Amino acid sequence: MGKWTRRAFLTSGALVGGGLIVGVGVGIGIRPGHRTPKLAEFMQEGGQVLVNAWVKILPDNSIRVIVPHAEMGQGVHTVLPMMLADEMDADWSTVSMEQAPAHDEYATADVAREFVLPSKAPGIVEDTLKGVFLKVAQSMSLQITGGSFSVRGTGAWSMRTAGAAARELLINAAAQEWQVPEDEIRTENSYLYHDKSGRSDQFVAFAKAAADKQGPATPRLKTPAQFNIMGKHVERFDIPPKVDGSATFGVDVDLPNMKYACVKCAPVFGSSVKSYDASAAQKMNGVVKVVELGAGIGVIADSYWQAKKALDQVIVEYTRVENIRLSSSEMFEQFGRDMDLAIEQGKEQEDYSQGEARKVLANADNVIEAEYRVPHLAHATMEPMNCTALERDGTLEIWAGLQNPLGTRDMLIEQFGYEKSQIVINNLYLGGGFGRRAMDDYPTQGAMLARALPGVPVKMIWSREEDTQQDFYRPAVLSRFKASLGSDGLPESWENQFVDKHEPVEAPTLPYSVPNQYIHYANSPTHIRFGPWRSVDHTQHAFFTESFIDELAIAAGKDPYQYRYDLLGDDLRSREVLETAAKMADWGKELPEGWGQGIAFHRSFNTIVAQVVEVDMSSGKPRVDKVYCATDPGYAMSPDGFIAQMESGIIYGLTAALYGDITVKDGAVVESNFHNYKMLRMNEAPEIAVEIINSGDTSLGGGGEPGTPPIAPALANAVFAISGKRIRSLPIG
Repeated sequence: MGKWTRRAFLTSGALVGGGLIVGVGVGIGIRPGHRTPKLAEFMQEGGQVLVNAWVKILPDNSIRVIVPHAEMGQGVHTVLPMMLADEMDADWSTVSMEQAPAHDEYATADVAREFVLPSKAPGIVEDTLKGVFLKVAQSMSLQITGGSFSVRGTGAWSMRTAGAAARELLINAAAQEWQVPEDEIRTENSYLYHDKSGRSDQFVAFAKAAADKQGPATPRLKTPAQFNIMGKHVERFDIPPKVDGSATFGVDVDLPNMKYACVKCAPVFGSSVKSYDASAAQKMNGVVKVVELGAGIGVIADSYWQAKKALDQVIVEYTRVENIRLSSSEMFEQFGRDMDLAIEQGKEQEDYSQGEARKVLANADNVIEAEYRVPHLAHATMEPMNCTALERDGTLEIWAGLQNPLGTRDMLIEQFGYEKSQIVINNLYLGGGFGRRAMDDYPTQGAMLARALPGVPVKMIWSREEDTQQDFYRPAVLSRFKASLGSDGLPESWENQFVDKHEPVEAPTLPYSVPNQYIHYANSPTHIRFGPWRSVDHTQHAFFTESFIDELAIAAGKDPYQYRYDLLGDDLRSREVLETAAKMADWGKELPEGWGQGIAFHRSFNTIVAQVVEVDMSSGKPRVDKVYCATDPGYAMSPDGFIAQMESGIIYGLTAALYGDITVKDGAVVESNFHNYKMLRMNEAPEIAVEIINSGDTSLGGGGEPGTPPIAPALANAVFAISGKRIRSLPIG
């Protein structure tokens, strides 16, 4: 991602044993050669001479693609190479991938660019922006995997450009050697062909000649009709090792003479260790050392179980903090007071305004009001937080699954005073992330423990209890709505107030055509730490907005699907997605007694999603039987992977809708494990049907997160359709 910059130009690489190394340069004012020494330190092997190496043609004519994102089940280690290989006309059976290291040259420039300025600029301005955004990403220590940015950022802006430019370099080299026009040469499966003369040869045969050329700044990219790999099913690189057990996750690290550590931090955020008594623990078999971690205690031992049992014997007194008695119910009371106060004092934080919503509401006869709330949620990744660290001879080496390894590196530098050359980050497979592994608390603890035992690798593993009670949670939110209906039953005005605006900024935006809107928020901070959770603020606001739209439809005496369809106006893409979901589910069909359907629509991360759920409440409790999902991401580069992400997002969202509830008592999180923080089980999982609409929109959408937001409101709306009871607070269970 720092390596791939949008509309970058390929520069020549250097030959090593007959292989070509092709790199991506950065824009105006940053000559490609300036980056070479930095890259060569950690990317070249043996006798290689490296020039900005991002895609490598190896001596056996195979292709290796360097991928800067973390693999946490979303398939990015496969789909990004697909995008490059297709533009390069590479033989997919010979393509492999290489994980990028945590280095400034690999900062996620494309993610920063897509987030801040997704449209391209003309000519020299665009070339300059490439260099600017690399510097921005480097200054922010961004090497992030998240926000559904991998394909629409790195893939769209860099992988395709790099592959296309490499292909043009090779064609140019072959044309000169064969003395034929370039437009008479075609490429296929890592070969070049000149059909008129019958000549053909492998890509690698032209490596030396291509290495002397500078690639095009704006190579011609394929149209969807020309795709050979993109949009097709290919076997993922990460599935076989995950099936046969050879995949290495952070928790799998095994080093010689390794010790194990278990940690426990203060139950109330903001507290720290005041005093502790470890005398009993230090006498237990296998215990090596007890370490104070500021906010908690860690025990290092010969085995994890010994460390955990010893930790239970450490007596700790923590400092008290102001919010120690704050409970979940008191937090929502605080939210309500702060929202009221903001209006009373005229201190609302405006999010979006159109027309004169309050004036229309004040003069309306038919006003609908509702209040919704959602609780804090934990990430509950399958793999608990863990980090293996080794401090030796003034260097610190880390093994972990990280969503932002470059950010982790810089955090360790700032925390402990290392130089960049003294930190080595080994990023491994992530057993789930959902935003949790973008946080730096667990690698900090791992480093502290290793520094307490120099020369010895220490593997720290959190217990599930620690994992649940020391999260960066999806925040609890209170949201209030008012709307007035016109004579046609459609909303004429819309007011929404909520607490605490986070990212992404567009999450509370109404997708429907309402002439008068006023969306605003009040700040109401608590001591519970929060962080990104799958789909971020979209998950809360989709539940609020789609539930309230459903209420308006019922109040107007209209069908919830048709009501939404009408309100989408001339947004034809959105209408098609909504209509497709309704047709998939045979919306309005006759169902058994106690069964019902619910529908919801949401656009997030540039992907449009509509979902219909069929729910069986004949037993008195909701059981989701089927979910129909229609989605338009512009173009699904890996359809099988995209469908898997929709399914995954639906299951993750159903867990939250049915069971997810992190509660606080006396300032501390109550839930501790899966017995009281329940997950959706296999016997509860619905049948899921997904239909992809490749509308051809030039701006790609994400896949990892957009499937989650619509499922909770669709489920809640189905429960209402069956029972007449409106769900305004989650979880339903």
